[in-house]
Amino acid sequence: MKIYQVERPLVATNRIPGLEHKHLQVVRDGSASAVAVDSVGCTPGDWVICVGSSAAREAAGSKEYPSDLTIVGIIDHWPPQEDA
Repeated sequence: MKIYQVERPLVATNRIPGLEHKHLQVVRDGSASAVAVDSVGCTPGDWVICVGSSAAREAAGSKEYPSDLTIVGIIDHWPPQEDA
C-alpha cells in the first residue's frame, strides 16, 4: 500500500467494457502522477491509501478487472511533510 494525494478526476468516455462506470482519479506521489480507480468516492485534495498489482484488480471488483492502482481508503488526517 502507498499514500497518494488526489489531484483531480480523470474523464475517459471511450473505455473498454471492463472499466464500466468506475471513476478514475489522477493521484500524486511526490513528483510522479498516476491514474487510480476510485472505489471509495474521494475528492480532489484527499489523502488516500492505494494498492497495486493483483490487489488493485481485486479491490476494484474482480481479479479480471484491468487496474494497476486502486484507491481503497481515504485518510482522515494526514499532514504533509515539512520541507527541510
